[in-house]
Amino acid sequence: MERESGNSDQRRVGLLYDEKMCKHHTPDDDYHPESPNRITAIWNKLQTAGIPQRCVILDAKEAEDKHILLVHSKNHVKLIKNISSKQFDSRRHKMAAKLNSIYFNEGSTEAAYLAAGSAVEVVKRVASGELNSAVAIVRPPGHHAEQNEAMGFCLFNNVAIAARYLLDEKPELGVKKILIVDWDVHHGNGTQKMFWNDSRVLFFSVHRHEFGNFYPSNDDGFYTMIGEGAGAGYNINVPWENGRCGDADYFAVWDHILLPVAKEFNPDIIIVSAGFDAAVGDPLGGCRVTPFGYSVLLKKLMNLAEGKIVLILEGGYNLDSIAKSMRACLEVLLEDKPVIGSSEAYPFESTWRVIQAVRQELSPFWPTLACELPQKLISQMAPPPHTLILSSDSEAEDDKGAINSENLGELLEDVIKPLTNLKIDADEEIDASSSWRSELSNVHIWYASYGSNMLKARLYCYIAGGQVEGMQKNCSGSKNRTLPAEILWKTFPCHIFFGRDSSHSWGLGGVAFLNPEKNFQHNTFMCLYKISLEQFNDILFQENGLSLNVGSPLFDVTTLNAVSDNEFNSLEVVKGGWYGNVVYLGKEQDIPIITMTCSLIDIEHFKSGKLPLHAPNEAYANTLIKGLVEGEQLSEVEAVAYIEGAAKSL
Repeated sequence: MERESGNSDQRRVGLLYDEKMCKHHTPDDDYHPESPNRITAIWNKLQTAGIPQRCVILDAKEAEDKHILLVHSKNHVKLIKNISSKQFDSRRHKMAAKLNSIYFNEGSTEAAYLAAGSAVEVVKRVASGELNSAVAIVRPPGHHAEQNEAMGFCLFNNVAIAARYLLDEKPELGVKKILIVDWDVHHGNGTQKMFWNDSRVLFFSVHRHEFGNFYPSNDDGFYTMIGEGAGAGYNINVPWENGRCGDADYFAVWDHILLPVAKEFNPDIIIVSAGFDAAVGDPLGGCRVTPFGYSVLLKKLMNLAEGKIVLILEGGYNLDSIAKSMRACLEVLLEDKPVIGSSEAYPFESTWRVIQAVRQELSPFWPTLACELPQKLISQMAPPPHTLILSSDSEAEDDKGAINSENLGELLEDVIKPLTNLKIDADEEIDASSSWRSELSNVHIWYASYGSNMLKARLYCYIAGGQVEGMQKNCSGSKNRTLPAEILWKTFPCHIFFGRDSSHSWGLGGVAFLNPEKNFQHNTFMCLYKISLEQFNDILFQENGLSLNVGSPLFDVTTLNAVSDNEFNSLEVVKGGWYGNVVYLGKEQDIPIITMTCSLIDIEHFKSGKLPLHAPNEAYANTLIKGLVEGEQLSEVEAVAYIEGAAKSL
């Protein structure tokens, strides 16, 4: 059933939401960032603001298999179609564990079919001219899902299904060219592969990449990946080299890459893979786009395709940010509060470098990118991320040079006219300092370190900030900078190894990981620090490149109790993080001992060679050796032999 908005003079904007998509959740209701709360938070914010009353409300519809099969294999469709049935009750968890960052439950099938079908429904309504634009508040997200594999929280690739539906199933609608804009903080690997050879789709993805070290942790999102065959030049990747990219960085990419190419491409419709995990305060993204920023990006796109734009929700895990950002976008689509002007703002130096590399790579296909950007323009830049704050992403400590919702107008007043009448709460502070910190500051644990944090001075970088000799970057430190109440050493029957080719903290060379399987053939030394559970969360945030300014912890008392049943129990709390798996090792003085390592999937990938094993560099190895020697556990000769033994194999 379709319900009309009240004002017939304004643009007709479709809005689709169905709480049945909340049926997809973790099997035991364990914490997970991709939770039903994401879409309920958006819907509640929109209702409070009176947005639905101004839109055309659309009903969600389940996708037909024939439409899903336009981009997915028969085996994949069969899996998702049946995964929630009783016949899979005993196997569901094991099947999910074999996939990359996926969970299944009894509601997964219905939610996945609704998400894909809703994407088809909204693009059909806009392409036919019934609506000017539309928004689909759907989950699970889709842009990571590949032809034959669910991954990265995504089951079906909703956007790709919708695009292929228009191109292959509905030629009478006259859609011959589609622009897909993926502004989710993660690379849209699945969507890219589905249109790799297709010149009918211009796929554009701007994402945090960090040379393949950010999820999905491969080279697919690098700027040299431009498509093949007929699709050569129709795949555009803008890979951020660092976190903390914000409004100014995105504005520059729009003005100097996306918009010039999109105008030349001249699409019939635009589909936005609207992930909001690049938003300020997001616990996974670590970037800084404000609701104001998203409204500007969207408004710039509305000058194309006669304003035929569809937003389909992807990621976004700060409930406050995702709700405010989606509201900002809907305000723009309704055109009640238009954005005025354009911007050539002040991005990071690394952003200008990436923009120039992308333009050079694509200029043979898009002559509009052939000219060099003026030196006067690219010399206008913000201080590099590491000078804004000592570490990756903490919002609360940022008061110099970074762009947030309060100082955006002041910083850019010479080049952008503020959106003074757009009442989207963009100027409200994202309040991520919540009661969880005070609660967890009174809960103590032993943090067991087996890597560089065995050296007390190195661990103190995560508590008080700074860096030790050999490190490539500073640490911001914990919000609570109280030093450990006690330090002791223990050995555990498990195995450490060194993996990855390089890291941001140490440069080239592997870093230490723990194989969380009890194995009495091995003896691993660990330095135990008695710290608060709040500080342990801050170490988790920093180890995984996440913002400290979030509304909820990654690992709270409930999850601690859940994992504490048996020694070497583990729980993945950061999907795709290098150290996103928390492991329970027992108790000391009746206080839990916990550590962190990579996911069990990554362990298998290290064993199979899919992820590289790599000996540590000299600086990193010396830090471990120094920690063992200063801790009076081994002599220097013994410590060297211990590290060399761990480096030989998994």
